[in-house]
Amino acid sequence: MIDYEADGHHFSGEFTHRVSFSHDGGDAVNYSATAWLGDGESRRLLVSEVGFWRVVRPQGPGDPGPGLLPAVSDEPARTADDVEALRTADGGFEIAANIVHADGVSELYLGQIRGPRIDIATDAVIAAPGTKAYTAATRLYGLVDGHLLWAWDIAALGSELGSHASARLAKVD
Repeated sequence: MIDYEADGHHFSGEFTHRVSFSHDGGDAVNYSATAWLGDGESRRLLVSEVGFWRVVRPQGPGDPGPGLLPAVSDEPARTADDVEALRTADGGFEIAANIVHADGVSELYLGQIRGPRIDIATDAVIAAPGTKAYTAATRLYGLVDGHLLWAWDIAALGSELGSHASARLAKVD
């Protein structure tokens, strides 16, 4: 459900949202999402975004990058103990999500994953020339009874950070 007040307009309505997480063997999880308002021939694209989510950890000589630079050493594979050493004082793991929207907005989210819950907030929003005003966001994801619950708060079109959209996403095989 979209429910947002900005720039003298109230935006509301139900939408269809397709979210996909995949993995290609690297240190990040690949993310893509598309949302539409309406259905059938009246269906209108709302957002199309792609990105990468990863656990925050120091990069070392065994990691490739930046760009096409290869790793400069053969560090041993990380173990479960190496991952556990990244756990925060409150039992979670710091994460970073880089998300790019088709409309020219790029977001860097920082936050934590704690069990079945992920809380992230923008650390930076970069907008290409001509994009609509968009300055900050938070997202919440939670796994509840086999469904992914999701909420997105935004600061856009001159409005303060506020509730924007939420959904209950079911897994499709």
